[in-house]
Amino acid sequence: MKKKVLALLLVGAMVLTTMAGCSQKEEEPETDTNQTEDTAGEEEEAAEETEIQVFIAASLNTVMTEIAEKFNETYPNVKITFNADSSGTLLTQIEEGYECDIFFSAAQKQMDQLEEDGLVTDGTRANVVNNQVVLITLKDSGTKVTGLANIQEAGSIALAGGSVPVGKYTRQALVNMGTLAEVEDVSLITTEEVSSALGGVEISEQDNVSKVLVAVTEGSCEVGTTYYSDTYGYEDQIDILETVSYDLTGDVIYPVCQVTNDEADKTQLQAATDFYQYILSDEAQAIFDAYYFDTDVE
Repeated sequence: MKKKVLALLLVGAMVLTTMAGCSQKEEEPETDTNQTEDTAGEEEEAAEETEIQVFIAASLNTVMTEIAEKFNETYPNVKITFNADSSGTLLTQIEEGYECDIFFSAAQKQMDQLEEDGLVTDGTRANVVNNQVVLITLKDSGTKVTGLANIQEAGSIALAGGSVPVGKYTRQALVNMGTLAEVEDVSLITTEEVSSALGGVEISEQDNVSKVLVAVTEGSCEVGTTYYSDTYGYEDQIDILETVSYDLTGDVIYPVCQVTNDEADKTQLQAATDFYQYILSDEAQAIFDAYYFDTDVE
């Protein structure tokens, strides 16, 4: 009987000891829990979702979509909304007060004007890529045109307006070839004047470079001038009749900058800075190269 009582007392003591140990373990994490909550709060703050507005030349639409996807692998909390159009249209929208965090132009002229307006964030203007004007036609179109020298032999031409960089570069090439008369600002040469200089050939004026490509690939125009980068993905549909030399067009430099945005909060500003820096990174440069852009620029 005494042995049974002693055994019961020993079992009871062991249970109490175990309960005390569990009680201690349950009390210990209080400080750690607070630290975990603080850390979670910091991570939540760091990953606060935001959205940035990025205005890009239409010819950048495809490549910038991939660059944004790569950027979001590291910054999934940043939503990037693109506005793709001609650089001239984008400049006008920014000047009219459209919210914009980054401007990526297809020409220096629009960036010069934005800087003159005082809307370029100090120290953020940078040249990113070079491009090249090409004259294209639909495969098996049977065109007699071999280049700008005999472009007047086309039944119809898709040409961007003078305020659109590719339209300006095309006009500059025609001026340097002697087809068009020299003027102070080639962007002011009208489509009608180009048509007249080419013997009255039919010209369909387009709002941006992407619409030139569509006009040719859909067969509504026999030839058109676009950028070499725009031919990416269309190799089976079009033929490049001529790659216009820089001697005729001048460099086709694409500058980028951060735009002064008084509506942006701290998180949005930081996201814009992060994406701007990514555009200039080696990883992004490799993507530009893959899409037929020339990244060897100063």
